This record gives sequence, structure tokens and C-alpha cells, in this order.
Amino acid sequence: MIDFHSHILPGIDDGSKNTQMSLAMIEEEKKQGVHTIVATPHFYADEDSVERFLKRRAHSYERLQEEAEKNNVELPKMYLGAEVYYFSGIGQASMIPELCIQGTGILLLEMPFTQWTSDMLDNVRALVNRPNMKVVLAHIERFYDFQKRKEVWDEIMDLPIYRQMNAGPFLNWKKRRKCLKLLKQQGEVLLGSDCHNLDGRKPNLALGRAVIAEKLGQEYLNRTDALEKRLFES
Repeated sequence: MIDFHSHILPGIDDGSKNTQMSLAMIEEEKKQGVHTIVATPHFYADEDSVERFLKRRAHSYERLQEEAEKNNVELPKMYLGAEVYYFSGIGQASMIPELCIQGTGILLLEMPFTQWTSDMLDNVRALVNRPNMKVVLAHIERFYDFQKRKEVWDEIMDLPIYRQMNAGPFLNWKKRRKCLKLLKQQGEVLLGSDCHNLDGRKPNLALGRAVIAEKLGQEYLNRTDALEKRLFES
């Protein structure tokens, strides 16, 4: 089981506050059967440079490794990446490959919480057309209601992109039905907890997967797992 979206690195964004919280979150992930965690701290181009971000991320991971060793905690396999917030011109920005998940060409892109525009479509298309880059749209369920006009949404979803959804909304009876409908529309998606802490946004991937298995069948999750494996192996 891969948690494709997490804010589990300590002290780098609005996720885990310290190494102790990170280790507790990791232990919860392991209890749920997660064997691989993709660490995706927020990156905002208007607030940070890529160089500074990568240094902070490396330092955060080093602190986590040291704390795990000190407490005899075995870390699961971890990939270091970023949740890159969209900015105008991102399609041509030279530094974008540096923000892909380490060792891959996978970019986790967070779109704006607004009505999407043709300029956004052009930039996403430019990213998709880059050599060896695989674009994953983060938590697509959070953007759908902002799209009062669905034309650009439909065109972006028709691009050769990957889609990620969070486990949490499947645990909320008010949101579950809409998310299941979106899941059926979009086909195979990548699943993540988007965990930030141990309270309101705690690791919950296994619980969300259980709802999906109940409603759509275990075979759907098997296809999801196969997609995630292919993505990292290709």
C-alpha cells in the first residue's frame, strides 16, 4: 500500500510539527499496512526558491532519520517529492524537474482553488508534453465544485495525466457519494491520505480504501495498486 500524498516530514510546512509527531504518524501508517510513503511538502514558487526548498526538505528528512534511529523505529520506504502549487508560467519553468519525486519524473501538481482557465490548461498541457514527465493532479475532488464551467476541467482531465484523490472525503458521509461518483467518472486514480497531523488530518488511507472496496469492490483497489506500481517502475 502506497500513501501517495503526505505532509509527514517534520517542520517543513503546515504538516507534522516535529520529529516525534512524524514518527507517530509513520507508526500509524505502518499499522494500516502502508509500506511506502511519498513525502510531498508544499512548494510555493512565490514564497520559496527551489534551492532553499530542497535544502530544507533534505534537512527535515535527515532529522527524521536520526530520530528514528535513536528510537529504534524502522522507517518505511520513503520517496521525497513536493506538492507544487500552480503558478502562471509553470509549464515553461526550468526548475520544475527538480521538484519531481526523487528518482522519477513524477510531478504532484496542486491546481488553484478557483475556476480553471484556458491559461491553466495551456500550462498543464506544456508540463504533460515535457520529456519524461508524468503529471499527477493532487486531490482532484477538492477542485470540482469550483468549476462552474466544466470546459477547461474536461479538457485537462482528457490530457494524459494521472489523478490523485484523498482518502478522507470517503469517510465523510456528506462528501462520500460525490467522491465515489467522481471516482467512477475518472477511472483509475492514485490514493493518498494527505495527512498533516494526528488530529483532524491524520493518516487514514486504510479507512478510505475500506470504503472504496465496499462500494466499488476490491478489484478497483487492485487496479489502483497496480497503477501506482507501474508509475514508479516506468
